[in-house]
Amino acid sequence: MISIKKYAAIDIGSNAMRLLVTNIVEQKGKPTQFNKSSLVRVPIRLGQDAFTVGEISDENIERMLDAMKAFRLLMNVHKVEKYRACATSAMREAYNGNEIVELIKKKANIKIDVIDGKKEASIIASSDLKSYINSDKTYLYVDVGGGSTEFSLFSEGKIVASKSFKNGTVRLLNNMVNDIVWQEIEKWIKKTIEPYDDITLIGSGGNINKLFKLSEKHKNKPLSYVYINSQYQKLNAMTYEERIAELELNPDRADVIIHATRIYLNAMKWSGARQIYVPKIGLSDGIVKAMYYGKL
Repeated sequence: MISIKKYAAIDIGSNAMRLLVTNIVEQKGKPTQFNKSSLVRVPIRLGQDAFTVGEISDENIERMLDAMKAFRLLMNVHKVEKYRACATSAMREAYNGNEIVELIKKKANIKIDVIDGKKEASIIASSDLKSYINSDKTYLYVDVGGGSTEFSLFSEGKIVASKSFKNGTVRLLNNMVNDIVWQEIEKWIKKTIEPYDDITLIGSGGNINKLFKLSEKHKNKPLSYVYINSQYQKLNAMTYEERIAELELNPDRADVIIHATRIYLNAMKWSGARQIYVPKIGLSDGIVKAMYYGKL
């Protein structure tokens, strides 16, 4: 006898918004299964507004409202019984963020929680991340978003340190990250990993997933520092149009992927990691797990 629940997660990021619908399959005597039923991504770059002028524009408010109304309809069609919507950097920093939260609650009947970087990191840690971690190894987990990057160090299977930095792809695209931020990240990584040997990276985010897909590697195999560096050089040598046409990147991915690659590359360099594993996890996966296990 099995029981099936339907949960949904909405991730309102700085570069895009996602709706994940998951079938949660419970069977006596067996581990609970989390099966992806539907994933919808819409490229509404809220960070372009929030990080440059400090507010979400009227045009993007309308686009966001349309997307949330569509997400509500899709959740109804899927018969979702429980959902959570979480917004990150862009909505945190936009001075009209609270106003938009109220508007969406009223017009789309969706309640949004605006979360900080620490909460974001802990939610992602609720996902399948632990299944990729061996208790006898040390890992630096790097989640690159549009507005911020979350770093977490795992040792003996547990988080021993976590930090969020205002260094994301949309900020970098708009030249809003100065050398001081890069120096702070380098200092934090080197100080945090100092007691440990042989660090391995785990990366998440749409850009590292695209790099992994381009590598055509088996899903459990890591990418090397050499490969990440070669991709960085290749992407830099291509025009925006070439990255869309030749690599089949979405327009809203083609301009930020170079910046994401730079963050992962620096994280590998500063930690001494020679490999990076790329599990298909993210904030939306973590939201579903956190809801199910009563952590959200």
